[in-house]
Amino acid sequence: MWYKSGMTTGDPAKQSRALAAALEAVAGQVYFSPECHAAYESLGFAGSRGQFGGVAMPDGPAYFCSRGSLLGQVPGPVVAAAFGVFNPAVVVPAVSFGWGLTTAESIEAARTEGAVGQLARVLGEDPPEAKRLAEALGPVSESLPVAGRPLYAGLMERSVPDHPLGAAWRCADRLREYRGDSHISAWTAAGLDAVEIGLLTEVYWGLAPKTYIRTRAWSEEELDAGMERLASAGLVRDGALTDTGRGVREGIERATDRQCESVVAGLGDDFDEVVDILSSWSAAIRAAHGYPASGPHDLAAAGAQG
Repeated sequence: MWYKSGMTTGDPAKQSRALAAALEAVAGQVYFSPECHAAYESLGFAGSRGQFGGVAMPDGPAYFCSRGSLLGQVPGPVVAAAFGVFNPAVVVPAVSFGWGLTTAESIEAARTEGAVGQLARVLGEDPPEAKRLAEALGPVSESLPVAGRPLYAGLMERSVPDHPLGAAWRCADRLREYRGDSHISAWTAAGLDAVEIGLLTEVYWGLAPKTYIRTRAWSEEELDAGMERLASAGLVRDGALTDTGRGVREGIERATDRQCESVVAGLGDDFDEVVDILSSWSAAIRAAHGYPASGPHDLAAAGAQG
């Protein structure tokens, strides 16, 4: 689902979600980029683990170490803490394995090069909107508070590529991680754990329980126990949200939106143009199988309408 900016003008919460949806494929294509997978393979990782809907899926250790490299060469428990939703029992050994192959500096460079490489392949080396997007996103992406936002803070230590396409991607990646960090603070403040927020989010999106969350490597026993906790708290019943559960989950999203309203305010009069450019780029990336057809913001939008 693509949000047109005119639908959201004047409502900061809706604008925040619209921007997040438009950013997602542009920033998140780094995790599905064949150029990234090939670069990680050259460092000793496995290549892509196969395709889903024509999109090349990442190798686990390469994913954890490449995104985790934003924090520096930190141990696995730190990566698991920053990512929030993945099973540490999988993250920790994957990161240990990865740091036996390469350094954070090397894989972060491969990550940046591969992300920009896919964008250049799909959009062209110098798309006309790239300079405008970098100019609009740059100031706000470097002016946000870092407190409680480890991945965003880590990205602030990474250099911005000196060409417009790379700069636009780096700024988009900052804003994506800023919202992700803010979301973790919102659901932890609501008293949920990683399994519970994953399960609650699935039913909020209208998905069958214990489906999407499997990508986060939790066991069947852990998922069953999480569902029992949610049911005991009155948040789910028979695999669906209760009214209380919907209120809690929507409250988490609103709390995330509030933390990101400064991004909307920072874009000011550029907001509509930025969302339209990002949405156009996202459509092209998905059409080229550089990002899954339905990402988390699409699922969230569908669930909210349903």
